[in-house]
Amino acid sequence: MFATLVRRMAGGPLPSRLRNATATPLVEAYSSPYKPKKIWPPDFSKLSQKEQFRFERRYKRRVKLATARPRWDKLVRLTQLFSVTFVLIYSVLFMDWQTENQPLQGFRNRFWSVLGAFSPEQRDERRTPDIAVIANSK
Repeated sequence: MFATLVRRMAGGPLPSRLRNATATPLVEAYSSPYKPKKIWPPDFSKLSQKEQFRFERRYKRRVKLATARPRWDKLVRLTQLFSVTFVLIYSVLFMDWQTENQPLQGFRNRFWSVLGAFSPEQRDERRTPDIAVIANSK
């Protein structure tokens, strides 16, 4: 790469016919033979309210489509959902409110008692009365 660069620099200036040949494609790229039908951006002071609104609506729609990032938006929405859910569950069930009367203590007690019914100790306690009732019925 550097060898080619050094060779080109040492080669001297380009012949005039090559210089003109390389300059014309750049000029042609900026001056198209096809003229645009409408001048952009339009002069809004010369447009009616309806046309201004139409241009504004079209521009907003195109900007929205060009800047749409569905995967990122979905990730942000899911992150917000999970963080809000976590904070609510933590504040209701686990947070120490540092007050004498905790506002959600009744709900906590009910929740943990229902959840405690599924513990192995509680499961055995639930089974023993059933066994005793069956033994007495015989």
